[in-house]
Amino acid sequence: MEIGEVSVEEYGAFVAKHPEVNLLQSVEWGAVHESLGDKVVRYGVKYQEVLVAVWTGIVKNAKRGRYLEVPGGPVMDWTDEQLVKRVLGELRRFARSHACVFVRLRPQVEENAKTLQILQQNSAKSAPMHLHAEHTNIIDLTPDEDTLLANMRRQTRYEVRQVAKRDVVVSSKAPTEAELDEFYDLQAKTAKQHNFVQSPRKFLQALREGFGPQLRLYRAEKNGQLLNLALVVHWGEEADYFEAASSTEARKEPGAYGIVWQAMRDAKTAGRTRLNPWGIAYSDDPHHRYAGVTTFKRGFGGRDVVFVHAHDLVVRRLRYELDYIIETIRRKKRGL
Repeated sequence: MEIGEVSVEEYGAFVAKHPEVNLLQSVEWGAVHESLGDKVVRYGVKYQEVLVAVWTGIVKNAKRGRYLEVPGGPVMDWTDEQLVKRVLGELRRFARSHACVFVRLRPQVEENAKTLQILQQNSAKSAPMHLHAEHTNIIDLTPDEDTLLANMRRQTRYEVRQVAKRDVVVSSKAPTEAELDEFYDLQAKTAKQHNFVQSPRKFLQALREGFGPQLRLYRAEKNGQLLNLALVVHWGEEADYFEAASSTEARKEPGAYGIVWQAMRDAKTAGRTRLNPWGIAYSDDPHHRYAGVTTFKRGFGGRDVVFVHAHDLVVRRLRYELDYIIETIRRKKRGL
């Protein structure tokens, strides 16, 4: 097996053949982090000159120590134990050469005993924090629109039909700089009300630059008054309901329902086969901080999906143990 950096063209052609891949292992996601100043590498493994595995790795310079992040990857056959062993070994080697404390990876593989066993056999440790929508609810967009509506929860279907009746108008477009500012400002208010950490403005700008017209800003209005905004990213087989924000007036109107339904229809028209609402609560506890948004997302008729939890490959053990404690405390404080 040969391991080394691969061209953007080779990388893109490989991940295009793997329908499970979403934006996290796309060339564009790497470009987003490159514009944020992170070191990004695109590596691959060739066997008899044929590419059999790839990954985008992002070197994160966190206050608690540098680490290598591989979200939604590596992309490979996770049942091939020898290939997995070789790839994880290479990730450790790369991380060590770049003075990283650990590697954090999260395969885009639904949780199963075999993959967890292989990770454990390669000394991967269950991470103290999740990594990008490990628990989510995937909506299959291949049925016709009547069936998609029929698959929804009754209350959700009612709210979707109320959009037109209540004169709520939903539109979408590639966002301008000014519209990103508008989204950021509205989300800041939403984050304060619902106690979550919003994305930095510079990340939103990098997302716009990296994905270009694949990033869509959805807007719900009534009589010219802004109700809801949402950012949806299109890539490969998937559209991702990535970020959202709402005004106080939105509580009385079905704008958010209208946005998700329109995003589903647009993604279907664009040839996407699924919509990922980008995360639900890890628990069915009705008192969970994200219980409300989870009920909202599940209402559109998707299937709950649990991806293999993030795992860490430890490089510097003593420093990692300190990081583990800090992240565990942070997770508990945030109620995650």
